[in-house]
Amino acid sequence: MMKNIFKTYVYQMLSILAVVLICMFSSSANAAEIKDLRIGQGAANVRVVFDADSSFDYKVFLLNEPRRLVIDTQNISINPRVEKAQDPNNIISSVRLGSAGVDGIRVVFDLDKPVVVKKAFMLPPQSNFSWRFVVDLELVSGKEFASKLGNDHAFSNDSYNKGKTSVKNVSSSKASVKSSRQPKKIIVLDPGHGGVDPGAIGVSGTYEKHITLSMAKELKAELDKTGRYTVYLTRNRDVFIPLRQRVKIARRYDADLFLSIHADSAVNRRATGLSVYTLSERASDKEAAALAEKENKADIVAGLDFAEHSKEVSDVLLNLAQRETLNRSAEFATFMVQEMRKSTHTLDNTHRFAGFAVLKAPDVPSVLLELGYLSNRGEEKLLKQKSYRHKLAISATKAINKYFENMRNASVF
Repeated sequence: MMKNIFKTYVYQMLSILAVVLICMFSSSANAAEIKDLRIGQGAANVRVVFDADSSFDYKVFLLNEPRRLVIDTQNISINPRVEKAQDPNNIISSVRLGSAGVDGIRVVFDLDKPVVVKKAFMLPPQSNFSWRFVVDLELVSGKEFASKLGNDHAFSNDSYNKGKTSVKNVSSSKASVKSSRQPKKIIVLDPGHGGVDPGAIGVSGTYEKHITLSMAKELKAELDKTGRYTVYLTRNRDVFIPLRQRVKIARRYDADLFLSIHADSAVNRRATGLSVYTLSERASDKEAAALAEKENKADIVAGLDFAEHSKEVSDVLLNLAQRETLNRSAEFATFMVQEMRKSTHTLDNTHRFAGFAVLKAPDVPSVLLELGYLSNRGEEKLLKQKSYRHKLAISATKAINKYFENMRNASVF
């Protein structure tokens, strides 16, 4: 009797255990998971992208001795193959997994060079992509790296630290707010020419340098209205700035986009139409090549021979063909052409290529906008009108909005 009771009890316990195991395995199989890790190298930056089944809580921070980037995660599992990610780059040497508290998983990136975390954000599913978590790193000096260590400079989403009272010096509220909001994109507008360099001169004596500055201010005002951008001008008055110095200004501001603004002239007074240029060492046609040569000679106006300038500029010239930047420049040019065609007359083959000096920043997507021909009486008259420049500014703003939306939603690799 007792033997039968015991046997029945054992069977019951085994049945319950089997159900529990089935539930556990089923739950594990369906649990949210970081499936993959990809690392992309730029000129002075690295982008880390996690592919996941769902969003998850995170905290991102830097530690020293040895130098490392740490990403603590909650409410998600991590596929072991993440640890084996070996995308070629010269900043991250290895990846390893560990534990973060009782129920979290830590991903540690060993760093060969000092960096800072520029951005950390979650992207919802878009197109063929599932959830993506993105961390952007930028090369800096050892001193700047040392100033950004630990929890005080961590990036985390709002829910990461809820209920984690045992963690000391968790990200400050300022850091949490900073990371939970998308930072404003930085745009540098470059009004062509200025000072002793008037640029093209219109049929009625209009100076290109005045048109470009007025257009840049109009566009800045329109971009400021969106609340999405921090906008700088390479010049906000009638002064001469060497072409390569304009590139340095964009890099100093850590620009996300550089737009140089010009107006053209031609021997043929009937020539009209707006055009958009991106960098090419081989111009798309003879006209583009001649225009680039004319614009690039502007440095000589103030007696400046740029051939004797700094190593930084030499480095810029060595990185002319940086693929990522050129591709992004081309993407922006495409949006600019699409929007401008809706509001004004454009040249045939509107997107053109030339070796403009101001487009040679290796790490800043750069486009040169030719507003039209001052040598044409009708187009000169239009460009002198604030209402016309305002219309162009609205179209340019739409193009810029579309470019950054596209970069955020679709172009994160």
